[in-house]
Amino acid sequence: MTDGGGARHSIPLSADLVTDPDEKARRESLNALKQAALVQEMVETYTQTERPFKLRPSTLLTLQRVALEGLSAYAGNWRPAGIAIAGSKHTPVDAFLVPEEIERLCDYVNDNWEAKSPIHLASYMMWRLNWIHPFVDGNGRTSRAASYLVMCIRLGYFVPGLNTIPDQIISNREPYYEALDAADEADRNGGLDLGRMEALLTGLLAAQLMDVFQRAKGDEKKATSAQ
Repeated sequence: MTDGGGARHSIPLSADLVTDPDEKARRESLNALKQAALVQEMVETYTQTERPFKLRPSTLLTLQRVALEGLSAYAGNWRPAGIAIAGSKHTPVDAFLVPEEIERLCDYVNDNWEAKSPIHLASYMMWRLNWIHPFVDGNGRTSRAASYLVMCIRLGYFVPGLNTIPDQIISNREPYYEALDAADEADRNGGLDLGRMEALLTGLLAAQLMDVFQRAKGDEKKATSAQ
């Protein structure tokens, strides 16, 4: 339930601004760096000042716009029509329901900000944004960035490390797909079960911090930063 690369991706509307594969890859890489920098800037703004954080639809639109800037005519906008996800059993909500579902997602995160753990809130964000699939393209990229943003702000600092959770997911997507599928299945049965996603993010966070530890010891051979 993601976009870009791998076996599972959105089947987008015709909105591409770039058709040359090499140029598209170059712009995607550049936008990924810009999105990561934006996430760090947001985390620092809300953790180093007294400005309170509230997850808002505009936050998600901004993260997606940066990821798709110069690539899609729908950058920074909700999708205007239905969408399918190749390789997934899940059918996202109709387009007219997207704004309402996004508001519900934000309400859940904001209402449970103190009561739930950073891992739980990040897991919910990762799954639910993919479940809504609110964009023509960039759903996976935006969900990973937003999940990391929520986790870091809830922790109170930008988590150190080069081998970040989003980078690890990109390098090995299957556990990510399986965690999304497990949460989808629970939702179809009327429940909320993020156990698989929470376990995944916990392990990825541990790997990210272990990479920092290995680098601090000067053991570059054991450090596995994303390239």
